[in-house]
Amino acid sequence: MTDTWEDVNDHSEVENSMQPEDTPELRELYAGFERENLIPLWTQLDDLMPMAPNPKAVPWVWRWSKLQPLAERAGDLVPVGRGGERRAIGLANPGMGGRAYISPTLWAAIQQLGPHETAPEHRHSQNAFRFVTSGEGVWTVVNGDPVRMSRGDFLLTPGWNFHGHHNETDQSMTWIDGLDIPFAYQMDTGFFEFGSERVTDYATPNFSRSERLWCHPGLRPLSGLHNTVNSPIGAYRWENTDRALTDQLLLEDEGHPATVEQGHAAVRYVNPTTGGDVMPTIRAQFHRLRPGVATAPRREVGTSMFQVFEGEGLVELGDAEYHVGHGDMFVVPSWVRYSIKAENQLDLFHFNDHPIFEKLALARTHIEGEAR
Repeated sequence: MTDTWEDVNDHSEVENSMQPEDTPELRELYAGFERENLIPLWTQLDDLMPMAPNPKAVPWVWRWSKLQPLAERAGDLVPVGRGGERRAIGLANPGMGGRAYISPTLWAAIQQLGPHETAPEHRHSQNAFRFVTSGEGVWTVVNGDPVRMSRGDFLLTPGWNFHGHHNETDQSMTWIDGLDIPFAYQMDTGFFEFGSERVTDYATPNFSRSERLWCHPGLRPLSGLHNTVNSPIGAYRWENTDRALTDQLLLEDEGHPATVEQGHAAVRYVNPTTGGDVMPTIRAQFHRLRPGVATAPRREVGTSMFQVFEGEGLVELGDAEYHVGHGDMFVVPSWVRYSIKAENQLDLFHFNDHPIFEKLALARTHIEGEAR
């Protein structure tokens, strides 16, 4: 597709000459449609096929300073156990009709686990991940493999993998979850199954079995040469993400351009068996912007969600501008213009639903200033 948002919106309004004159005969026809559960296209075209995406989801910012105290208070009042399963608080986009969705495809939440608590095991067909903003001392056990959770780590729970969590410390811990729950719900593809009342392994290794097998740079085990839909890596560690971003900027300083834009380092978490995304419905990335650097304004088909890991900056979402800082989360609905500017060094965790639309040949991006 080559049209941009500007192209499609340059079209003048076309008078709808298909609307017939209101007559008793026409009303009788429409009553017949209603009796037979029929809806004529000529009354629905503008809604079904707009000139450009017209998302119900709206740009929104959730403030960590408000989210974290509420999560902690939930920890005082709401138990974790069978039935409720998780002390997870979904972020509800005001445009999504009261559902805990950030968009028609993605779900995000803050999850809290108290001192020495265990969240029981279960599994579901929806794909999930965790990103740890701060803290340590919790292990998530995925198909019997205990995976340490620490600040800055990105952890996977692909669909239909049993998983539970246990906290081995005297402190509570809060992190963010991301899932494709709305997509699975609308496509009628969801399954759920209870597992162990506890977790299958209370070990607390520094590195999971999946990391010990798969996380050696440039090396792939011969025992796993088949490609997998989901990444076999349980955790992508912050120290590796940080080093990759730091080296990109150092190479730029040395005159060897390695950044996506000047002063903007970025990495994508990938499936080592394919080189593609970690899960078929979710893409995850991390960005670092130097002070004063701004990204080029862009529009993209699909939803993007960002969380500020460190630093402060300004975010343009459509016609509005927001100041964001540590832990704040903001959503960019489909085809909403956005740009990010760093006030000091700005680190951003980023996930989106773009793999869905790329597979369906529905992806489209327009970056202002780039040749068409």
